[in-house]
Amino acid sequence: MFEANIQHKPSTISSINLLPFAEKRRIYSHIIPPEIHRLLNIPQSFYDINGIDLLTLTCPEGRVDMEMELRHEANFHDPILYGHITDTLNGLIHILFYAINDPNSPRFNIDHLDDGRPTLLGIEYRNIDSELAALQYGLAPGQIRRGLRLLPHVIRTFERFIAELGHEYYSVEPLFYHNAILFEGNGFAYSSGKKIIERIQSGFSVGGDLIPLLDGSNPFRMPVAANHIRLRSWAIHDGILGEYFTGVTMYKRLGVNANINSTHSCKW
Repeated sequence: MFEANIQHKPSTISSINLLPFAEKRRIYSHIIPPEIHRLLNIPQSFYDINGIDLLTLTCPEGRVDMEMELRHEANFHDPILYGHITDTLNGLIHILFYAINDPNSPRFNIDHLDDGRPTLLGIEYRNIDSELAALQYGLAPGQIRRGLRLLPHVIRTFERFIAELGHEYYSVEPLFYHNAILFEGNGFAYSSGKKIIERIQSGFSVGGDLIPLLDGSNPFRMPVAANHIRLRSWAIHDGILGEYFTGVTMYKRLGVNANINSTHSCKW
């Protein structure tokens, strides 16, 4: 829990950002699942044996957001954890992006083109060769590496952080279709975009308008994708909807368990 010696207990990202850096670091470290220390042998202090700080925070005073990067070893190409959270206009804490990568798995360069230009994880540009390799390896859109399968731990840890700030809800913006379905299965509800998810479910169901578009014209649009969440997500990423996957926001009340009534029963 946050220390009692804080005169005014912070309740927002912007109020945490007003604190001295050491205090900001201590509070924001509560977002990191404890399991990461065990899995990747990261010291509790986040400093390696050479005294190098493995945790990077961007949270200056005056900002309403915070970015976090955690590496398992200094100078590793990618952070094993990247998080970007912000305040919303109505006072909620909102997760813009949160990813945990397995550093011991292969890297797929979906995040940049061969000339170095960033792709925004394939949203602005696409590195097709790297995406195909990621697809074949079993990854979903937006993944540069395999994850550590810590989503339940991430949710539990984040909810403790949210509770410490005095909130009952928080929200998240799923960047890809499969993210939304994973969140839905873990107790999140839709504050916007539910009709988009229903339209996708209908389109991939028997007789749906998206089924004929899974014509095998490229590896992202194979017929088998209709019954697999991950492969549906690749087809959507490939443009099968005729528009970007956007406009979906979800929220979660603290303590709400997995959604056993989810209608998305197809395979991952």
